[in-house]
Amino acid sequence: MNTLEINNLSKSFGKQLILNDVSLKCESGDVMGIFGRNGSGKSSLLKLIFGTLKADTIEIRINSENILPKSIISSGKIAYLPQETFLPKGVKVREIIPLFYENDEQDKIFYAPGISKIENTLIGKLSMGELRYLEILLIGNLNHQFIMMDEPFAMVEPLIKEMLKDLLLQLKKTKGILLTDHYYDDVLEITNKNLIVKDGKVLNIECKKDLIKYDYLKSYSDNNK
Repeated sequence: MNTLEINNLSKSFGKQLILNDVSLKCESGDVMGIFGRNGSGKSSLLKLIFGTLKADTIEIRINSENILPKSIISSGKIAYLPQETFLPKGVKVREIIPLFYENDEQDKIFYAPGISKIENTLIGKLSMGELRYLEILLIGNLNHQFIMMDEPFAMVEPLIKEMLKDLLLQLKKTKGILLTDHYYDDVLEITNKNLIVKDGKVLNIECKKDLIKYDYLKSYSDNNK
């Protein structure tokens, strides 16, 4: 069991306070959904943890060990999948896999569901769903203890979305997962913990009704006025 603890996380852009004294805890076996309106700071939250965006204040502990943000990437403990793709467009899928895995380790990617259909396709010719699925396969099977993903379900076709859910549920057996996405039904289907970023704070979400309560979703009655 691995434990990631974030405490005292605050971030301002100029005079605007985006995140204020945020805390969260994610363990192996957790899939944590992080909701929030555009501009609320949910994507910034992941970047601050990963160290690609500098926090005003932040405390990071993994298994009770303090880790500086600047050391997160080199520590190999947290993987991060941003919204923007990181794979070169002019390379085939089968040529990308050996860049991440050696020898027999490649088999878990080559023999993953759906990969045989696209292994000879250029990265730039993949659909958004195929690309996201490949990226999560590549990142998710590395030895990191935690994975953070920014909008993994965005613009993903339904069939591949189901493959992604199955993959994430498989990965959570050995890792802790944090993800942000506006596709709330898909997120709630696979998460066991959920938060919403609102007015600089992070609040616990127990069910879909809480997303209405915190003005992330409109109520059914509002939609029918």
